[in-house]
Amino acid sequence: MYNREAAVDYAQQWWNSYNPGFPRFAVDCTNYISQCLLAGGAPMRGYPNRGKGWWIRGGTWSYSWSVSHSLRWYLEGSTLGLKAKKVSSPDLLMPGDIIFYDFAGDGRIDHSTIVTGKQGNSLLVNAHTMNSRNRLWSYENSTAYTPSIKYLFFHIEDNMTL
Repeated sequence: MYNREAAVDYAQQWWNSYNPGFPRFAVDCTNYISQCLLAGGAPMRGYPNRGKGWWIRGGTWSYSWSVSHSLRWYLEGSTLGLKAKKVSSPDLLMPGDIIFYDFAGDGRIDHSTIVTGKQGNSLLVNAHTMNSRNRLWSYENSTAYTPSIKYLFFHIEDNMTL
């Protein structure tokens, strides 16, 4: 069972620092999101194949653990363990869900965030790389924002089994 509260608690604890139990990347957004998902109880699978599953173990990790574009495709296709449903609107998301950002609108995912709460009708998110806490989800005030930006919204399924 996915524990959204535990995932968000982790996101709030580590938003501006780095858990020494995990590697740290120059572009750390998806590593951070993966840690949040793991804290929420998402099961890992696929070790030792870096191109399959979602996992970290023994000083190595899957591409989906650390690369936004890879995590997006993993979530969209996973039928076991960590699963998510792509939804059409941020209104369908809850704390603990994931938003992906294609800043250039070219089909390549550049960034990932975790939903941490709401402010009025707007979602708030946390992220690493440019560490942020309870930021408006749209990223309109980001230097990476472009008029071509595209968003992908993923609702993490609560029931996860291997």
